[in-house]
Amino acid sequence: MIASCLRTLRDYIRWAVSCFNRENLFFGHGTDNAWDEARQLVLGALHLPWEIDDSYLDCNLEDREISHLQGLLYRRINERVPIAYLLKEAWFCGMSFIVDERVLIPRSPIGELIANYFEPWLARLPARILDLCTGSGCIGIACAYKFQDAEVVLGDLSFEALEVANQNIERHGVYERCCTVQSDGFDGMSGQHFDLIVSNPPYVDAEDFAKMPDEYHHEPKLGLACGDDGLNLVRRILAEAADHLTEKGLLIVEVGNSQMRVEALYHAVDFTWLDFQHGGYGVLMLTAEQCKEHQAMFAALV
Repeated sequence: MIASCLRTLRDYIRWAVSCFNRENLFFGHGTDNAWDEARQLVLGALHLPWEIDDSYLDCNLEDREISHLQGLLYRRINERVPIAYLLKEAWFCGMSFIVDERVLIPRSPIGELIANYFEPWLARLPARILDLCTGSGCIGIACAYKFQDAEVVLGDLSFEALEVANQNIERHGVYERCCTVQSDGFDGMSGQHFDLIVSNPPYVDAEDFAKMPDEYHHEPKLGLACGDDGLNLVRRILAEAADHLTEKGLLIVEVGNSQMRVEALYHAVDFTWLDFQHGGYGVLMLTAEQCKEHQAMFAALV
C-alpha cells in the first residue's frame, strides 16, 4: 500500500526513487537510473512534459490522479512492467511512438545513424529504404522523416507488430510513403530492391535470453531470441541481402552483444562496425558489393 500522505508530484517522484532502488529494478528501456525512471513515469502518467518547471512539482494531485499513478507504480515495482508499456509510448529519434507488448521498446543505437543521415556511408540519397524486423516501425518511420523523398517499406513476421507499425504510420502522417509488409526475413520482398536496408532483428542467444531481467520478458520473445546462438535470422539476412540491394546499396544490421560471434563465424568478412557517440555497439555495415562478394559463403552458413 502506498502511503496516503503522498500528495504532490515531488512526493511521488521521491517515493518512487526510493522504491525503485530498494527493489533493484532494472533500467534499460529509456533510462539508466532510478531518478529519471521515476520522473518519466510520474510526469508521463499525468501527461506532463519532462521539462516542466520544478515549481510545479509541489502541486497537489487530484484523487483520481493519485489512484491512476499508484496503479502504474504498483505494476512497475511488483510486476516489473517497463514504463513504455505502462504509458503506451516510447521516444526514438526525438519522435513519439505508440508501443505495447506486441512490439519491442525502441532503444536501438541506429537512431544516431538516422539522425546523421547515415553519413558518410551513403553514396546518394536513398530512393527506397527497407526497415526489416520493423516492430513498432520506429526505424523506418524515422528514416522517412529524414529522407522525405524516399519510399519506405516496413517488414516484419508478426502481424501484431505490423498493426502497431501501421498505427505509428498514421500517427506521423507518412502513409503516402510508408507501407507495411508481412515477411519472414526477405521472403515477402520478392523482386524488390533497396538503396538502404536497415535491420534490428532478434539476436539474443538462448542462454542470454534465459538470464535477462524480468523487464525484458514482458517484450515479445519473437523480437529478442533467435535460436541457440541468436543468429538464425542474421545468417539469413546476410545470405539474401545481395538479392535486394541496388548496386550502391548499404546493409546495416544490429547484432548487439552477438558481435564477437558474428566475427568468429564470418572471420573472412571485413565488416564495418559502426561507432556511436551516445552509446551502443554491435551494428555492422556491408556494401552491396561486399554482400555479393561473400554471398556464397553466407549462404553456406545458413
